[in-house]
Amino acid sequence: MSVSAAFFAQAQDISVLRNSIDVYSNTPMTGSSKFNAMAGSNGALGGDASSLLTNPAGIGVAISGDVSGTLSITNNKNRSSLAGSSINYNINRVDLGNVGGVAAFQLMSDSGWKFLNVGVNFSNQSIENYVESPGNGNIVISKSLIDTNNNPVTGNLTYLGHAYNRYGTQSKMNIGVGANYENFLYLGAGLNFHYADVEQHDTAAFGLDLDNSVSSYDKQYTPYTEKSNGFSASFGVIGKVSKEFRLGATLETPTWWRIDRLYNEYGLNSQSSMVSDVFGESINFRSPMKATFSGAFVPNKNFALNVDYTLGLTKPKYSEDADVDRELNGFFKDNYKNLSEVRVGAEYRIQGFRLRGGYSYATSPFDSGSVNAYANNGTVGSSNYNNWTLGQRNTFGLGLGYDFGGFYIDASYQNISSTYNNPFLYGKVIVDNGNPTQYFATGYSSGSFDVVNESYAVSDVKNTFNNFFITLGWKF
Repeated sequence: MSVSAAFFAQAQDISVLRNSIDVYSNTPMTGSSKFNAMAGSNGALGGDASSLLTNPAGIGVAISGDVSGTLSITNNKNRSSLAGSSINYNINRVDLGNVGGVAAFQLMSDSGWKFLNVGVNFSNQSIENYVESPGNGNIVISKSLIDTNNNPVTGNLTYLGHAYNRYGTQSKMNIGVGANYENFLYLGAGLNFHYADVEQHDTAAFGLDLDNSVSSYDKQYTPYTEKSNGFSASFGVIGKVSKEFRLGATLETPTWWRIDRLYNEYGLNSQSSMVSDVFGESINFRSPMKATFSGAFVPNKNFALNVDYTLGLTKPKYSEDADVDRELNGFFKDNYKNLSEVRVGAEYRIQGFRLRGGYSYATSPFDSGSVNAYANNGTVGSSNYNNWTLGQRNTFGLGLGYDFGGFYIDASYQNISSTYNNPFLYGKVIVDNGNPTQYFATGYSSGSFDVVNESYAVSDVKNTFNNFFITLGWKF
């Protein structure tokens, strides 16, 4: 596979590609401390409001009411390495990560239906992220300029550094119902309401040899902001195949997003001066449909083990209202790998104490591929990359809690890590063949001129989350 240069020449920014998967196709999985300690593995167990994140049939497992709130403390660390140098950056956040509740209604009938329960769950997380890559003095881009005397000159711009900077939050509200039939079959359905706000920057620094100046340049069409709302539905079932074993399955529809975006566009005015303006657009996006299959082993009331496997069934897709949308869809069609994730979680009870642990592995969303990129010595050639823009993800969870009867308190820790290839600098001038004086560029622009370069610089990024959660809950 070779990543299409045409796509990257006209797409608004590679961060659009990343956010399509990282934000709009991966909804928040921040649940209660119990849920997080088990790495989100509860598809055949259920019992509390966090079940709505994996299998709404888990709401039907509850035999009493429950309400809880979870405080999340997160540390997001990025280490970006290029040409033998590295830059670290940490972001610390404290948020209300999750609030959920289940109301259990016992049915006094002879039909076999034991409970009809209603659950509500709200998950919230920051999507703030900052990746700063070191400079490389061997990467030099030539630019034809005009000096103060209107004489043509050639300037050499040395690459000094780059940063992707994202601010924002993402949330998901789940409302679901679950039913219990004869304590061996549980059915559930949920409606999911999604929200995201994103502010994305893509900047590069260059030094110009003509006057020894250093300037910061913005990628064409950035910064941009997005306010987005989405909707999806989920349907699930859990069945006891024996006293000790349970099986579960969930189908979650695509999330249909409406994205309202404001972005900066840069160009030359009639006096050949660089100017910018703000434009807006509305975009429809559809995330992949997902299926989850689960199995649980519950030999007694003191131990439970659960395994989930989630598989993406479709690919991301934008409504094709513009050329860039068709190019994005073409890229996803050729290069996107359907989601595949395995989660394993366990809980052990010693009287009132609860001990929990879990592990999750998710594959990289893109195929390996090759692009024209700078080597450390500044030469350009075809280079192959295995984790383009996003990589495989590993999650480890640990937790403990104590049940006082009606009241309980839980705490958990998560370590989430991934490594990926981080491309930037690419841009291209595209000329209107019908009117050669009309063109646009997708490179990096300053207040004076733009820098266009048809090769990537690619840094290696290691991203690590260290998350702590505290849950207070009440059963009634």
